Amino acid sequence: QVQLVESGGGLVQAGGSLRLSCAASGRIFRINTMGWYRQAPGNQRDLVATVTSGGSTNYADSVKGRFTISRDNAKNTVYLQMNSLKPEDTAVYYCKAERLAATMYGDGTDYWGKGTLVTVSS
Repeated sequence: QVQLVESGGGLVQAGGSLRLSCAASGRIFRINTMGWYRQAPGNQRDLVATVTSGGSTNYADSVKGRFTISRDNAKNTVYLQMNSLKPEDTAVYYCKAERLAATMYGDGTDYWGKGTLVTVSS
């Protein structure tokens, strides 16, 4: 059974920093893309940043220059370094593993973590 477990959320003042981690466990042969999404109360879940197995990254415009996504393929872990945090960054942050495959065959399946809350106070 594959699990994604996020950690690192919490309460921080505006201008501060947090580092989120997400570790995938279980039977894993490969993960195509890993990413972070966030959902504020009353809002839809939006993309924050993604990173492919080859290291290519993509960021939402709202976090460019402040957030950095990275990945350790050997550990099946993705990180999100968040600097210069703003109150509008307050949300539940979810980790996603796209096209996670248990064997070399098949396209794989997408998995989500349960989320970690980030609260930025003004």
